[in-house]
This record gives sequence, C-alpha cells and structure tokens, in this order.
Amino acid sequence: MNGTIILTIVSYIIVGVILIIVTLALIKKNKKKRFAFELNELERNKNLIISASILSELKKVESLINNDTLKEMYEDWQERFNEIKDKEVPKITDELLELEDFLVFKKEKEITSKIAHIEMEIFFVKTKAQYLLNEIKEITLSEERNREHVTKLKSLYREVINKYKNNYDEYQEVQSPIELQFENIDKLFSAFELAMENNSYTEVGKIVKALGDTIGNIKIVIEEAPNIILMGKSIIPRRIEDILSIYEKMTKDGFILGYLNIEYNVSESEKKIQDIFSRLNVLNVEDSIFELKTILDYFDSLYNDFDKEKVSKKLFDEYARTLTIKISRLIKIAKGLYNKIEDIKYSYDLTEEDVETIDIINKDLVNIKKDFDVVINAHRSKIFAYTKLTKEMELVNVKITKIEDRLEMALRTLGSLKEDELRAREQLDEIKNILKDAKGKMRKFKLPVIPKNYYIELTEATDAIKEIVKELDKKPISIKTLNIRVDTARDLVLKLYNTANETIKTANMAEKAIVYGNRYRPINKELSIGLSRAENSFYKGNFKTSLESAINALNIIEPGVYKRLLESCLK
Repeated sequence: MNGTIILTIVSYIIVGVILIIVTLALIKKNKKKRFAFELNELERNKNLIISASILSELKKVESLINNDTLKEMYEDWQERFNEIKDKEVPKITDELLELEDFLVFKKEKEITSKIAHIEMEIFFVKTKAQYLLNEIKEITLSEERNREHVTKLKSLYREVINKYKNNYDEYQEVQSPIELQFENIDKLFSAFELAMENNSYTEVGKIVKALGDTIGNIKIVIEEAPNIILMGKSIIPRRIEDILSIYEKMTKDGFILGYLNIEYNVSESEKKIQDIFSRLNVLNVEDSIFELKTILDYFDSLYNDFDKEKVSKKLFDEYARTLTIKISRLIKIAKGLYNKIEDIKYSYDLTEEDVETIDIINKDLVNIKKDFDVVINAHRSKIFAYTKLTKEMELVNVKITKIEDRLEMALRTLGSLKEDELRAREQLDEIKNILKDAKGKMRKFKLPVIPKNYYIELTEATDAIKEIVKELDKKPISIKTLNIRVDTARDLVLKLYNTANETIKTANMAEKAIVYGNRYRPINKELSIGLSRAENSFYKGNFKTSLESAINALNIIEPGVYKRLLESCLK
C-alpha cells in the first residue's frame, strides 16, 4: 500500500517537472519569435528613412538654381542628406547586426535594451530626414502655393478698391493715406512677380506676408473709416453741442449738475477724437470704433441723467410741500395728545409704556423736523443735486410714515379706552334688562316652589352686576378689569335666563301631562299611582322628576304621548 502511494507521488512529480520544462520551452520560443519580429520592424523602419521624395525634391531645386542664395541652400541640403544616407543610416545598420548577434547568443537582457536604443536612433534620424524634406518642399512648392495665395489677395484687393471707389466721398478725411497705401500694395505685387522670375524664393515669402498684412489692414480701414468719420466728425460733435446746450439751460434754471463733470468729460472726449483721427491718418483704426461708441454711449447716458434731475426736482418740490404739512399736523396732534395725557391718566389706568410711547413720539417728531430742515437748507444753499436731495427727502418720508403709524396706533389705543367704557355701560344696561326678563318670567308663571339653584344663580348675577357698577365708579378705570367684569356678568345673567326658561318650560309640560292624564285615572290604577307620584314631585319643586313620572304613566295608555305633549307646549 505504501509503495503504491510513493509511486503515485513520484508520478505526479515527474509530470509536473515535464510541464514546467515544456512551458519554459514555449516561453523561450515565443520570445525568440517576438524579438525576430521586432528586428524585422526595425529593419523596415530604417529602410524608410531614405525616401525617394528627398532625392526627387533635391533634383527639382537643382533645376531652379539661378542665384547664390538658392545655390547655398541646395548645397546645405545635399550635405545634410549625404550625412543621413552615408553616416547615420549605416550606423543604425551596424547596431541592427549587433542586435542580430544578441539574438543568436540569446542575450535577452542586452536584446531589450538594444531594441529601445535602436528605436530612438531610427526616430531621431527619421525626424531629421522629414524636417529636411519639408525645408526642400518650401522651395519646390513655393511657386504654386505663393501664386495661389497672391491670386486670392489680388481678388480681395480688387474688392477693397471697388468699395473705396464706390463710396469715394465717405473717405475725404483719409483719401491721401489710403491711396498712398494702394501704391505700396501695387509695388509689392510688382516685387512679387520680379522675385518669382528670379527664383528668389526666400524673398517671395516675405513679400507674400507683407501683401497679406497690408491688404488685411487696408480692408479693415476701408470698412471702418466711414463709421469713424461719421461718428467723430458729425454725430458726436452734434451730441456734444446738444448736451452743452441742455446743461447750460438747466444750470440757469437752478439745477446743480457739477457732479456730472460734463465740461471736463467733453474736453477729454474731444482729445480722444483728435487722437483717433491722428491714428486714422496713418491707417491705424485699432479700437477706434469701440472708443467712439463708448464716447457716444456716455453722452447718450447724460440725457437720462438730465431726465432724472428733472423728475427728482418735481419729486423734491412735492415732498417739500407735503412733508411740511404732514410734519406740522403730526406735531400738533402729538402735542395735543401729550397735553391731555394727564387727564387720560386720571380717567383710565394707563401703563407706563403707554405714557412713554407718547413722549418718544414727540421726541422723534422733533428729530425728524430737524432732518427735514437740514435738507431744505441744503437745497437753499444750492450745493447738492436734486437726485441727492430727493433721496434724503425719501428717507425723511419713510421716517414720517413710520411715526405716523405709531401715532395712529397710540391714538387708537387711547381712543379705545373711552369706547370700551361706553360699550361697558351699554352692555350693563343690556345685562340688567336680561336679568329683569328672567325675574319677570319666574313671577309670571306661578310655580308652587322656585328651585334653589335659581336663587343661587340670581345672587351670582346680581353680585356680578354690582362689580361692573363699582368698576365704572372708580377713577382711574382699569379697562382690562372692566371688560372681565362685563364678560363675567353677561355669562352669569344668560345662565340665569336659561335656567328660568328651562324651569318654566319643564314645569309647564309636567302640569299639562298631569292634567291630561287625570282623565285615565278611573280606568287604570297603575297610571293613577304614577300621576300621584308626579303631583307630589311637582308641589315639591322637582319639575323634571314630575314630568318624567307623568310621561311614564301616560305611556301605559298612550305610547308616544311625550311627542304630542311637547308639540302642545310649543304652540
């Protein structure tokens, strides 16, 4: 048994070793394939460095040489090409051979490092070759590219000239510099043709760039100059004239407009316009439209400022008139109220807070009157604009509105004291009448016995009425206490009134039930006993018990008799 286990373990070990060996062999094989593939790729990329395009473009340049500059450029390019072809590419070839030896001798560490180094070398040399090719093409493709560019510039130039000629009168301020610039452009076109004939490709690029910049600039001048001239020579001067006219008239009418700095800003605007036209004469229109629009917007905004001043003057005059009246009226009311406060304190139980409120209102009104006078004096001194004065008046008006509300609340509070007293006296009369009605009902319906709870409630209601009278006779009157006394008395009298009504109604129904049931006494002994019980309760003053006994007795003969009896009592 042990031998079998050992044999099995040994078998597993052997199989595992075989698998490891096979795996390592496969890994090495794959690495060898990958390295071989990378070697081939490097070889291919090396061969692509020297392209036929460079040789072809160099031959084109050679056929164009007709001056020393171009000849020097050609020789420099030929030398750089030979260096790449005869030195740098063979060097890469040697390194590839060295890499191939590493593959043969399976030097994996050296292989990886060598591949990375060769890749960098190939990239570097390939970039130099591409850069050389681009330089050469700058010359070989120069004629076609420059001709195409100049053709577009000529078309654009014709459009500019046509626009200028069609609107000739709009350029009177700058006709001389514009036409001089046209002459310069014509000279540049002639210089271009001459340079192309002489194969002066280094000069051609400069001429084409100068043409592009000059035509682009003159195009902007042609587009913007009419607007600059219109705004700077017509619109803004007329606007300044109008503004100064309004400014002078309003100043004579008493408006304080110094805060607008109009005269200074007009002077600065005129200087800025002069600077803009100085730059226009050298065909520099950068930011000119923006600057002129800014100036125009400023003068346009002054109309709004003038309107604000006019509106503010009307508001100020209105405030000055209405606030004078309102402040005088409030001071008179507050002063009168303050003078009567002692009489009010004698008649009514005022709190210290109520008295202090009147005093504070008086002091606040004095301070508001001072603020108002300060604004009026500032107006008379002609220092501040109406917009500022009106804002100050608005603040005074807000204060007056708030104190007016406080004074109205104080008047309402003090006025309500007298109203509460009068209302209490009226309610006292109403309460006495209700009490009188309740007592009259009880006297009118002659009950054999009046219930005790009636007398208790009568005493409570009578005492509550006395408390009202006592409170009204006090000096000062506490309105809060008086209102409590009135509410208490009213509740007690209404309770008494309801008790009287309920007692009389119950007694009336009990009496009618007994009288109605007497007709059945001879025929039903049980009914007769019930009615006797009801009579006994009635004469003792237990009217509710009496009604219940009578109804129960009658239900023996006439079920539902209570409903008919109730209808009879309600008629």
